[in-house]
Amino acid sequence: MKYTLSVLVENKSGVLAHVAGLFSARGFNIDSLAVGETEDPSISRMTIVGEGDERTMDQVKKQLNKLIDVIKIYDLSRIQFIDRELMLIRVVITPKDRERVIDIVDSVRGASVADVGDQTLTVEATGDQTMVHALIELLRPFGIKEIVRTGKIAMAINNKK
Repeated sequence: MKYTLSVLVENKSGVLAHVAGLFSARGFNIDSLAVGETEDPSISRMTIVGEGDERTMDQVKKQLNKLIDVIKIYDLSRIQFIDRELMLIRVVITPKDRERVIDIVDSVRGASVADVGDQTLTVEATGDQTMVHALIELLRPFGIKEIVRTGKIAMAINNKK
């Protein structure tokens, strides 16, 4: 089962290492990890995405709760939530393909051209994973030179936690 955890933690050095260490010590892979300061500068929110069975996830949540720097854990996996990912993708372009690639980017909601060079075009995109994957596939035939992605951030819908 795919899971998404939103974890509030103390915003101080070493916390990320403790949380990541907890996962790796149990042989549990993290597919995506995004961390950022919240509205309170003393608190950070970690969005952790991975895969595991329910028993393992319950164990991970219990272990996270034991960490002194963990304030609260929200399991978004069973409720409605909104998620986004930021991606920068550099595409190889020829003069004849430039307009076609720009048209593709303009047709995708949440995507825009961030930079145009002589031989490459850099696209910025923000959206859910389905949109990000679709854009990658649309641009793949032109030749992808580089992709940088943030990983998923998520928030419960209607302020549910």
